Parts: sequence; structure tokens; C-alpha cells
Amino acid sequence: MSPGAAEGQRHVRPTTRGNISPNSTGPLKSEGVVARRGLPVADALHPPASARRFPDGAHFRVEIPSVENLRVLEAVLAAARERDVVVNRVSQGSGAMLLGEAELRELAAAAAEAGVEVSLFVGPREGYGVGAHPRSADGSAHAAQIRGMRGLAYAVEDVARASEAGIRSFLIADVGLLTLLVDMQAADELPADCCWKISVAMAPSNPAALAVLEALGATTVNIPSDVTVAELGELRAATVLPIDLYVESPDSLGGVVRGNETADLVAVGAPLYAKFGLRNSRPLYPAGEHLVEEAVAIAREKVARAAVALEWIDRLDPSLIQSAPGAAGLRVPSPDFVSLSTSALPTSPT
Repeated sequence: MSPGAAEGQRHVRPTTRGNISPNSTGPLKSEGVVARRGLPVADALHPPASARRFPDGAHFRVEIPSVENLRVLEAVLAAARERDVVVNRVSQGSGAMLLGEAELRELAAAAAEAGVEVSLFVGPREGYGVGAHPRSADGSAHAAQIRGMRGLAYAVEDVARASEAGIRSFLIADVGLLTLLVDMQAADELPADCCWKISVAMAPSNPAALAVLEALGATTVNIPSDVTVAELGELRAATVLPIDLYVESPDSLGGVVRGNETADLVAVGAPLYAKFGLRNSRPLYPAGEHLVEEAVAIAREKVARAAVALEWIDRLDPSLIQSAPGAAGLRVPSPDFVSLSTSALPTSPT
């Protein structure tokens, strides 16, 4: 955990960063000319602010995605220290199955020390398999789903293996897998503190779909990165779950760049994970040593983007509170966890 950051403590950022002065915070500078011209006030077109919060009372948390291994995590933590940014959660897309057990334990230990949640994508997926459908133009939406009972068995095993190394957060993109994991958790076959983070690959586009995922046992849900503020308000009204939203998304998800809107997005979507992808960067999955330098450079720039977005929050609504490292509700790894009896877990696929 970062020095001086007690577990559950709320992280209140200074109202100035770099060359931003205290006088720059507050109303938008356009308000005067808008009133003189008789134009509609932007706030009048927005939904009301959310009254919901994270368990520690904070409005938002910062997430850096595509943190594929320990070297990339170390780069993120170093960049965060350099820029005075609190990173609350990192996520990974290549899959837990591509990390060795020693790598998983090292990743868990480093994140636990920093008070950062690590969310690993479940490795087995149609896009990695032998089928042609998920690699076709019309079938690509199925790439992150699980094919057949054999695929489900491997996916469950991937979660069990990573949880034994201390990982407590998993990215889920298949409804069937979600139901199995929730069932196993209720039966004490997986740790009770594991959380199921719905991937953007299964993002709900309307409140009804979001409510279904909540009912099935999702813990936190990534919604489409191109939602309007009004649509975000509709989704927030439908659930008490934290919402994950790409403030900047990679090109594969539309290349949205809206860091300047972060204060509005947080106010309406709280509790909200502000997720910083990176437009105009190369795809990384599945990542490995051959891509590590690029993965590190991309991750560091994501932290830089987060730092700028935090400046926009400080300028427009410094009352918004970010969680501190190790805050209540974060599924920080448990590297000293004693694994459950393997007799309670499904037989490994053959």
C-alpha cells in the first residue's frame, strides 16, 4: 500500500495540479456568453448527479487496462508516483492462463503492497480456439465467449488457478461462465471475496440488460464507451453496482477521447471506475515478452491521460472524491491466501 494511505481512507486530491490556479476551478467559462446569446444551459440537458457512492464514500476510482504482467504493473505504479496519480485498479486482457503460477503470485504480491486491485481476464475464449467463426467479420463479437463444455471447464480452472495465487478480480465475457462462478462461490468452491467484472466485450447497452447482469451476480459492469451522459444516467438509475467506463478507449472500441468530460461522467455515473485506454495504440492481446516494451510505453501514457483527466476534475468539480489505495470494496489480491481443497474443485479438463 502506498505510504500514508490507510485502508479505506478517501483520497482527496489537491485542487491545483501543475500550472492550474485555484481561480480556475468552478463554472465553465462559457456560461456568460451562453446566457448573453440566449442559448440553452448545458447542465439543463444533463441528468441529475448520482447520490450513490463506493463503500468508502468516494465518487470514482481510476483504472488502467491492458496491464498484462508484472513489468507493466511496475511501470504503471512508477508513472503514477511520478504524476501524483492514484491508480485503484488495473486490468489485463490476455488472460490469466498465459501467466505462470510464479508470475501470478508476484503480480498479486506487488499489487497488494500498492493497494491496487488486479482484474485478470479469463484466458480460454473462442477467439483463441480453433474455430473460424470468432475470427470472421460477423462473428467477432463472440471472440471473448466460451465454446462448449470443454471451454467452460478450462475457464473455471483458469479462475481457480489464479485465485489460488491470490488474485481476487476476474473479467467475465460469457453469461454461462458467470453463472457457474457465482454458483461455485456460493458453494465455497471459490473464495468469497472474488469479484466478477463484466468485460466491455459483454457491455450492456440498455438498463434492462444491465439489470439482468446484476441479477446473475455481476460485481461491476463495463458499459459501452460511447454512451452519452443522458444514457449513463439511465444505466446508473438501473443498478447499484459500480459502473466501469472507458474515458478514453482504444481504436477497437471506437477511439473515444473524453477526458475533459470526466467530471460530468463521474457526477452522473458514481460510483464509477474511470478507465483509461489509449487511442492510436497497437493491440496487445495476447501479450508477451515480444511486446513488453510497447505495453510499458502504452501503459505509461494511459497514466498520463489519467493525470490530465484529474486536472479537468480539479478544474470543474473538485468536490468529487477519489478512493485511496486499498479502499473498502477494492478486491486487492490476497497473496498469502491458503487455497481451498482441490477436492472441492472440478476435475481438470483432459
